[in-house]
Amino acid sequence: MEFEGKVALITGAAHGFGEAIATQAAAQKMKLALLDQDQEALGQVVKKLKQSTDVLEIVADVTEEEQVYAAVDKTMAAYGQIDLLVNDAGVAVPGPIWELPTRDWEWILHADLMSQVYALRKVIPIMMKQENGGDILNVASAAGLLTAPGMPAYYATKFAVVGMTEAVAYDLQAVKQDKIRMHVFTPAFVQTNLMHSEEYRPDKYRDESDPYYQSESFKLGQKMAVDDLTAGLPIDSVGATIFDGLKNNDFYILTHKGIAPMAINRVKDAVEGRAPSLTKLMTYPDKTHTDTSL
Repeated sequence: MEFEGKVALITGAAHGFGEAIATQAAAQKMKLALLDQDQEALGQVVKKLKQSTDVLEIVADVTEEEQVYAAVDKTMAAYGQIDLLVNDAGVAVPGPIWELPTRDWEWILHADLMSQVYALRKVIPIMMKQENGGDILNVASAAGLLTAPGMPAYYATKFAVVGMTEAVAYDLQAVKQDKIRMHVFTPAFVQTNLMHSEEYRPDKYRDESDPYYQSESFKLGQKMAVDDLTAGLPIDSVGATIFDGLKNNDFYILTHKGIAPMAINRVKDAVEGRAPSLTKLMTYPDKTHTDTSL
């Protein structure tokens, strides 16, 4: 993919991966449509990147289907094309399934999975009509390739994103739409803003009277997120990694190839009928989350 002069629509663009991808896209001289619900932070990113490229600012909640559709319409009205869609918006929700409120499941399913569904439904038909098609990057996680305790809702959504992206790639090939190139980003721990998900929880998914949010499980989950992410890979290199993957037309784009033994052994266990083993999982060294070599 040649990037200069092309249009990128990026969700979750005010923080973390979204901001890093937007910054790299601007460096590649792409025109940008940046979407986020955090108006103040998004405005700061837009102000910074407007110094080097055209930027459309869209304040929207990706858990609302019509707001995602409206964002695509605004992008098309401004630029007339979408060459790169980055579905980055998402949250992290830790907690055991027997304690986690169903509203938290609804929140993460809408933010991490359904938001991507909304964008794909709207953008793929646009790319089908474009002469050069386009590229679509769905942000998932290494949590879509392997599992561990503590975050079943997060793992469920990330496995769903990986599976959906693979299936969409098949469907596009089946209808001879090879000009639309699918990609899925599967990073392990990186120093992002994901640990602050609670700060951006919409009111419709909030109930502060629920005792769960004062429980030890909730507090432990929040601490786990902070500990894991602050020990992760610095985010500085992520933008370049993603754009190298797009340029090479890589389907899977990884940051931590040190997770390979865990992912491979999980599949081996599955085909041989073995149950997940916490004891076995704990034998993997911590460096699997920081090792970028294979």
